[in-house]
Amino acid sequence: MVAEYLAGVGDRVIARGLNQDGIPCPSKVRPEQNRHRQGDGWQSSTVRAILENPRYTGYAVFGRWTKHERLLNPDDVSAGYVVRFRKSDPGTVVRSRRQSHPEIVSVETFAQAQLLRRSRGAGGMRDIAKLERDRPAAKNSYLLKGLIRCEICGRKMQGAPIRQAVYYRGIARTLAPGSPALESHPKTVNLRKDLVMPSLNGWLCQVFDPANRDETVAALVASQGGTHSTGREAVEKRLADAESRLRRHPTAIEAGVDPAAVVEAINTAQAEREAARAELQHLPKATVIEAAEVYARLDSMDDVARALNSRTPERITQVYRDLGVQLRYDNKTEAVVVTASPRVSNVCVRGASCTLTTRLKLTS
Repeated sequence: MVAEYLAGVGDRVIARGLNQDGIPCPSKVRPEQNRHRQGDGWQSSTVRAILENPRYTGYAVFGRWTKHERLLNPDDVSAGYVVRFRKSDPGTVVRSRRQSHPEIVSVETFAQAQLLRRSRGAGGMRDIAKLERDRPAAKNSYLLKGLIRCEICGRKMQGAPIRQAVYYRGIARTLAPGSPALESHPKTVNLRKDLVMPSLNGWLCQVFDPANRDETVAALVASQGGTHSTGREAVEKRLADAESRLRRHPTAIEAGVDPAAVVEAINTAQAEREAARAELQHLPKATVIEAAEVYARLDSMDDVARALNSRTPERITQVYRDLGVQLRYDNKTEAVVVTASPRVSNVCVRGASCTLTTRLKLTS
């Protein structure tokens, strides 16, 4: 919801999209907590309440609403009173210092959405009404825009309509003159959208299906092997080589070699040993993503199968971005190599990445 709102979609349009996708509203999922609602679908007021609720940032918030009791008849106290809740002054709202539960939306993203709501509200009803109009759908949707590359030249393939179908194309004339790829690059490399999308979505739905979560997490964690120790291994190899040479030099002197002839070699080996030791001390520790972090990330993501079957192109492309999907098309074998690298942490960790790879054979 927050992503769609930041993309320029209004509350009413978001609610309509949720209803079209068949996502149950809160009053239907938990009627005991929403007895005043009928549970017949999403409303713009429900979307607004969720977008403005800071509890989704993971912090406990108290005092957002104030209870007011008003007599139905000031002249007749026995007639009873009515209870109304009003928004409290922002200065009286209390927030916990630490997160009390897992976050769904980061504090930065939530604050950005609130600032956007205020700016749109300041523009009056005319600016708000613009958001609630259904924008005309584009004639063609390029869901893989920026995600698919040509295996020959490595450049991104561009979407284009051809005979009422959507293609992704790699064009040779866009290459720089003299490029080595021109020797084997056809004039145009074409990949039809409806050939790759079913296979791609089918693989993603299978891999990220809750029933296969344990296997997926194990594969993601195992994919980190060899990505963290390459630099350290090279330094350790240099250190071992220097120490090996230092051990050989005394043996050579004992065998009768003139000590003056090996002084420079000994000094060089000692300098290399000290440099390697110092480099090892200052190397950053290898960061390995644990299985618990991967489980938490996958649990926080939207249902992949439901999102990919959505009618909203923005939701589908958001899933591709969240999963870090990248494709390379090989026109010779008519196959696409797909990699998925879901970002496990909100903070980019150097050297820490989890990647799944598959090869999809396309059939017309």
